[in-house]
Amino acid sequence: MKYYKKLVGKKCYLSPINVEDADQYCVWLNDLEVSSNLLTFGQQLSLEREKVILQDMIKNNAQIFAIIDADSDKLIGNCSIFRISERNRKAEVGIFIGDKEYWDKGYGTEALSLLIDYGFNVLNLNNIMLEVFSYNKRAIHSYKKVGFKEIGRRREAIIFAGEKHDEIYMDILASEFESIYIKKFMK
Repeated sequence: MKYYKKLVGKKCYLSPINVEDADQYCVWLNDLEVSSNLLTFGQQLSLEREKVILQDMIKNNAQIFAIIDADSDKLIGNCSIFRISERNRKAEVGIFIGDKEYWDKGYGTEALSLLIDYGFNVLNLNNIMLEVFSYNKRAIHSYKKVGFKEIGRRREAIIFAGEKHDEIYMDILASEFESIYIKKFMK
């Protein structure tokens, strides 16, 4: 598969999504260890359904990117900015690293930093929000490293494996984020 370096970090880069990767996403999203941390964890995804989801996100103005390992050009996950309100300069983000070999190695944090930088400095957003389940400690740690702050909770909103968990809402403002990727082009 050919990928294009839209946003480049040290460990990974973000490339425009390729619908032909739907098969790989389908494998990851049907793996309960991966999907249990995502809003779609209770769904079964067929290849056809995943292709429709990707195409719908593109049609609905979402900025969706493949996360690619910079050394091997291997697809490892994806991330997106969606529910974009140009009028209010706000949006939401989502991210997942599907390839478990890349977990806990900083790829998600770097990919999210690239995505947020793009949101603030290219799309001119002011507020970016995300949702995360309280049991997803690895993601919460990563989001805090990027600069996200908790803004609220929906208590016991997720029931998974017989236990109740909070849904946490986090956001970051443009004034709270220091660009290290996009701004280097302005010098």
